[in-house]
Amino acid sequence: MQRGLPMQPTVVLLKEGTDTSQGTPQLLSNISACLAVAETLSSTLGPRGMDKLIVNERGEAQITNDGATILKLLDIIHPAARTLVDIARAQDAEVGDGTTSVVLLAAQLLKEVRGYIEEGVSPHIITKGFRKASQLAIERIKDIQVVVDKSNPERFRSLLLKCASTSMSSKLIHSEKPFFSEMVVEAVQSLDPEDLDESLIGVKKIPGGGMQDSVLVRGVAFKKTFTYAGAEQQPKSFKNPRILSLNVELELKAEKDNAEVRVEAVSDYQAIVDAEWEIIYRKLEAIEKTGAKVVLSKLPIGDLATQWFADRDIFCAGRVPSADLRRVCQAVGGSMQSTCFDIGPEHLGTCGRFDERQIGGERYNVFEDCPKAKTCTLLLRGGAEQFIEEVERSLHDAIMVVKRAMKNGEVVAGGGAAEMNLSAYIRKHALQIPGKMQLIMTAFAKALEIIPRQICDNAGLDSTDILNKLRMRHAAGDKYYGVDVDGPEGTRDNLEAFVWEPSLVKVNAINSATEAACLILSVDETVKNPQSEQQNPGPRAPPGAAQRALRGRGRGVPRR
Repeated sequence: MQRGLPMQPTVVLLKEGTDTSQGTPQLLSNISACLAVAETLSSTLGPRGMDKLIVNERGEAQITNDGATILKLLDIIHPAARTLVDIARAQDAEVGDGTTSVVLLAAQLLKEVRGYIEEGVSPHIITKGFRKASQLAIERIKDIQVVVDKSNPERFRSLLLKCASTSMSSKLIHSEKPFFSEMVVEAVQSLDPEDLDESLIGVKKIPGGGMQDSVLVRGVAFKKTFTYAGAEQQPKSFKNPRILSLNVELELKAEKDNAEVRVEAVSDYQAIVDAEWEIIYRKLEAIEKTGAKVVLSKLPIGDLATQWFADRDIFCAGRVPSADLRRVCQAVGGSMQSTCFDIGPEHLGTCGRFDERQIGGERYNVFEDCPKAKTCTLLLRGGAEQFIEEVERSLHDAIMVVKRAMKNGEVVAGGGAAEMNLSAYIRKHALQIPGKMQLIMTAFAKALEIIPRQICDNAGLDSTDILNKLRMRHAAGDKYYGVDVDGPEGTRDNLEAFVWEPSLVKVNAINSATEAACLILSVDETVKNPQSEQQNPGPRAPPGAAQRALRGRGRGVPRR
């Protein structure tokens, strides 16, 4: 008689309701999610890209074609697809431009190897092939990039203008490229060339007027702060004033807010009030003795101080935003003081001209002709608020591109020219490699063609025809030929046509896209906790905590 096999006990490792998906179907599902994200973004690429209107849960609408902004607003919840959101944000933070390209490239790499995954090729072979191809692409970029001579300022400025206008060509402001390119290059050149800190370029949005009414202030401008009645009696314009920046409150506080004092007689109370007035008057007199004509503070300046300054022809502004005050200190010199006493001439700044002027419906305090101006302010005008916000995003991309070009001075031809050259180079190299690696590297080469192909599709051109022409050109050695969305031919030498991009944008995009594709290919199982399916689950309270809290409150435990 055959003995029955011993029964294996069931081992439960995961909580009931936990969703586990694994193997090839899980990998293909992740690839499909990434392709869905890329499909949303694909129509925004290139000079003829479309914009997206995104409405959030509060009903606020935003119009944009910036890849990183769209992905941030879409609120993607699929865990694998969120990798694409991360690479777009990293590209935006690092180089400012190429956010749509990096997502399209990562998704296309996955699409090209999808067939190999279905046929059972190991993801590790694909990952190895991608990394090898990516390395080849970056080496090739270094061969085809053009290094611009920085010793000739006119020529170098012209390069920066070309880079800025190429960055803007796919944005909402492409019709005003010459105007905004000049503004962006001037703004970046006004920064300290050592660190080029773009946060020192202030951007103020003022609804109304046209785009051409936007101005660049070579100094600092900020919106008029909250003021009391005496502010209208203060002078609003100075030439060569001394400027004092404070982090001090010049306001009488109600006694109940400050401290609790027991007094026996009315005279004692009066003495406390008099002492407080004496303190603020001492501060104000100390400020007047410094000779400052413009007093700015991060903290409030009350009605008493405002009127006192007005009587002595001194301008003051309290509650100045800290970013604006930091830029004022950078521009006019001096330093921010946390006391009103022992302030010497070296602590004060100065500027050629200070005035308060009306711009649109707002009043702005403007500091111009600053001796240490390592900062500037862009005052943007436009019809609708969403429109001005998109202008700001477009200028941010252009500022980052110009900053990178100033630091490195190495450019490549844009409009898909660099990608076509890399594709031809990798395809040729792949033919010398035996085995499956040849197929993977050819797939990488084909994926690079998504950029010129999508630019053609978005411009309504015949992408197959133009890509064939470009392949022929690059095989013949014309390494700067790319897509021309305006001309009848559809192709042109984009280096001669001044469609230039910093090579760093391409290097970063290829690195990030390859890393993201390899990361997604290396995941073969997803385990989802059932609690994570709920909307905003909070931490679970320990049992009996609520009852203990109620009992404690009843015994006179003070409420926190």
